[in-house]
Amino acid sequence: MTQVRQAAIPRATRAPGAPWRVSLLTHRPAAAEEFYGALFGWEFGPGPGRRARALLDGQEVAGIGQSPPDRQFPAAWTPFFTSPDIDLTAHQVRLHGGTVAVGPLDSAGEGRTVVAADPAGAVFGLGEYAGPSAPDEDGHGLPVWTELITYETGRVVRFYEAVCGYERAPGTDGLDRVTLHSAGRPAAALRGAGPAVLRDRGAHWLTHFRVTDVEWALARVSALGGRVREPARDTASGRSATVTDPQGAVFAVLQAPA
Repeated sequence: MTQVRQAAIPRATRAPGAPWRVSLLTHRPAAAEEFYGALFGWEFGPGPGRRARALLDGQEVAGIGQSPPDRQFPAAWTPFFTSPDIDLTAHQVRLHGGTVAVGPLDSAGEGRTVVAADPAGAVFGLGEYAGPSAPDEDGHGLPVWTELITYETGRVVRFYEAVCGYERAPGTDGLDRVTLHSAGRPAAALRGAGPAVLRDRGAHWLTHFRVTDVEWALARVSALGGRVREPARDTASGRSATVTDPQGAVFAVLQAPA
């Protein structure tokens, strides 16, 4: 594991509901750092509490935290979205059928945050501050997209519209694949899936990380002890595949279109 000093990073102002950061909760953070460092070229520096910061070119791109040793939480990636008022947003989560699991609480150097679950049980986070600016280039190892895999999109879409202020992309009404916009820009997508698809882990957010070569990434994941869950396929956004790390956290790798 490569350790680097954490420099002061300017914070960016982003619209409500915009993607902020992604965070991995896992049982063996040191092993996770070795895996993701080898796969994505991340370096690591100290973060608040029990969380490490994953860095590319000295700028934070993700966080890795320690699961409570007395709780059997599965290893998982969680997306965080911005909120201008975390207390009001937490109230909206409860009002519209979701659950607040952690917070609102003050996180050192990051403002107030909350961890919640939507009405279908998918876990996500919210933060009052936009967080550190990510590198501008769309390079290998950067989180570039997040997609919610859920039972049906209708009720869940309405939940995120109310909580995060999203707007649906034109032409997606009534479909099982919906893109949500924040301030006119794509922020996240929702995909409806049948019970058989979701039986193994329920509704969940799937974080996509950019790679320069999907086939190389899949071979690297396997060599490092991970597993390929869904083989590479071509999509409108590029060539993607779904994998797990050695501790079972699910994520996707995405190669940009040629």
